Amino acid sequence: MKKYSLASRTWDEAELSAIQEVIESDMFSMGEKVAQYERDFAEQFGSKYSVMVSSGSTANLLMIAALFYTKQSYLQSGDEVLVPAVSWSTTYFPLQQYGLKVVFVDVDIDTLNMDLTKLEAAITPRTKAIFTVNLLGNTNDYGAIKQLIDGKNITLLEDNCESMGATYNEKQCGTYGLMGSYSSFFSHHMATMEGGCIVTDNEELYHVLLCLRAHGWTRNLPKFNQVTGEKSDDPFEESFKFALPGYNLRPVEMSGAIGMEQLKKLPSFVEQRQKNGQYFQTLFHNHPYIAIQKEIGTSSWFGFALILKPDAPFTRGQLVHTFKQHGVECRPIVTGNFLTNPVMEYFDYRVAGDVNNAEYIDKQGLFVGNHHYDLSAQLDVLLDIVDKVSNR
Repeated sequence: MKKYSLASRTWDEAELSAIQEVIESDMFSMGEKVAQYERDFAEQFGSKYSVMVSSGSTANLLMIAALFYTKQSYLQSGDEVLVPAVSWSTTYFPLQQYGLKVVFVDVDIDTLNMDLTKLEAAITPRTKAIFTVNLLGNTNDYGAIKQLIDGKNITLLEDNCESMGATYNEKQCGTYGLMGSYSSFFSHHMATMEGGCIVTDNEELYHVLLCLRAHGWTRNLPKFNQVTGEKSDDPFEESFKFALPGYNLRPVEMSGAIGMEQLKKLPSFVEQRQKNGQYFQTLFHNHPYIAIQKEIGTSSWFGFALILKPDAPFTRGQLVHTFKQHGVECRPIVTGNFLTNPVMEYFDYRVAGDVNNAEYIDKQGLFVGNHHYDLSAQLDVLLDIVDKVSNR
């Protein structure tokens, strides 16, 4: 079999022409291509506003930062934020960097997203936000989560970096929370070299995001805005005026240009990933030794999780070794149980109950890639490899 890789290129002549157009314009830093991509992105995902940034990781950073700088701030240092125990590192790092108390909640062994029973038990009067993560393309149960926080002063946020195109009740994931983050890194559903996006329907947060993204200056704010009020009509006066302690998280113009072309293709990319996902489920749904991710809503199938059942007659190490021999790339399920990492010594955190499922996934789980093209042949081989390892 040809190598079964984790990710593959999604560009063709359209993206190369878009890059060339930027080169010929001699405008490489953030400009009109990025602005148009933001308008297209907001429209495609059903949000009022979107802000493009340099990565999905910086989208999470900017999203958390913005909650401190509205007129009535949503968060302050010491507030508790609930997160799943399995996610990527930069879900957690902005919380630590802004002095928040991070509360780790175990995941559901089937969906790989937060266990709703444990999430409910983790909520206290000190809980100010829930930062959900739609893992490996799979949406959370936002109907149930909305019920849990109804009437409580709790902000809902979404890390949707792995789940672009996933929907719950026909609504795009990333738009259920006050803000949602997306990634367009090479291995994700669409690619803009590096890149990320934040969506929100809140105008004040949108203005704060614009300001924080670019040095904290006022230059990119509209004339009438909710950060400084009314800007001067003199661009010279506004060019180096700083209102917030910001960053430089701006994307480059090429990323915006590529993104415009990739957005046109995204529906077909997601559709094929979902077809692959259906075939994967058909092959593995009742396997005696492998458990797979239970789909909630409509997954966009970032990749395919394989979790060894307790009575599997082989180890994860043996499976990984055999995959490697056959050209199948695989990785742990994101970070596994994030609490096992040495970086935790820098966190102010608590664990809400046990994280037994996260620990199990950490030791017995892995995932393989999904792509924007038909993977039926590769998935047939994948099943054959697993069966041979298990001597079926």
